[in-house]
Amino acid sequence: MELNTHERALLHAVSQAPAPAAMSTFFPALNRAVPPEVHAPEDDPVRLAWAEEQFALYGASVSLWQKNLVRVVQPANGERPDLVEATDAGRTALA
Repeated sequence: MELNTHERALLHAVSQAPAPAAMSTFFPALNRAVPPEVHAPEDDPVRLAWAEEQFALYGASVSLWQKNLVRVVQPANGERPDLVEATDAGRTALA
């Protein structure tokens, strides 16, 4: 199965987690863009690059779920996001 760079990295992180985890907890480690300064303007190129990476990672998380490579084991409850784990198909896709 074809996975893009973001999907592969996120699936690898989820599959290595010792317990179900929110996919967004891996975003800081996977975001290849430099984080913007706190007070950087909205149109700052660094902020735009970082935001683009964040959107790509969110898209990858949806794609992994749609491809049945991860499954939700604890739905979001208003205090935390969905907790997921890799499926057998997800582990196989990484091999």
